[in-house]
Amino acid sequence: MQMLWPPPSPGAGATGLTDAELERLYDYPPDLDRPWVQVNFVASVDGAVTVAGKSGGLGNPADKKVFALGRDLADVVLVGARTALIEGYQGVKAGEVRRERRARLGLAEVPPIAVVTARCSVEPTSPLLTGTTAPPIVLTTSSAPAERRAALAAAGADVVVAGDDEVDPRAALAALDERGLRRVDCEGGPTLFGALIAEDLVDVLCVTFAPLLTGGDAGRIATGPLPAAPRDLELASVLRHESALLLRYTRSGG
Repeated sequence: MQMLWPPPSPGAGATGLTDAELERLYDYPPDLDRPWVQVNFVASVDGAVTVAGKSGGLGNPADKKVFALGRDLADVVLVGARTALIEGYQGVKAGEVRRERRARLGLAEVPPIAVVTARCSVEPTSPLLTGTTAPPIVLTTSSAPAERRAALAAAGADVVVAGDDEVDPRAALAALDERGLRRVDCEGGPTLFGALIAEDLVDVLCVTFAPLLTGGDAGRIATGPLPAAPRDLELASVLRHESALLLRYTRSGG
């Protein structure tokens, strides 16, 4: 990967970014006093969020590296249940993250997965529960079937009611905050991202544009209710890997 913006320092040449430079670029602010939500997506240049129903067909080595870095730096990985199911999520393994980096940053060995599901649709036999060392957090609603909530709690999940009929993003983040989980790495999907936008809860958007024209009927990276007004963003960095662009935008005004 090479830095296009901000301009590389004089004498940097065309060498790729080091792991330390990438960490400084994508790390969270220090001494957070609230949850800080960094959203990660990949899309084709014509706006598709999936190829053949999954996001994996859009990725490239640089995008995968930044995706892994997001997990390295986070207290918690936030994801919608549908995305977790489609993409075959399981718990984050210690071998998937840089232990040295997390130890240096004072983070737990692995971040838990926090799954948003209004109907508590995650099965107790899901790899999110059976294939993890960090118990998942299930963010659900009071209208979700009580037996589903009880079954997930019995299987080891931390079940949190964060809304009546729909998961309230603010209540969900407050629950994460209560658990000391403020470095939030949101991996989608579009409905969850749309809900965060509607509540003005997105601090950073990291989006990779893959050099592909996919056509078809694939969705966009965010869907949901219109916010009161669009949120202004500022371009924080632009990286290039071959013909792919990795963009990072931050909330305007900090």
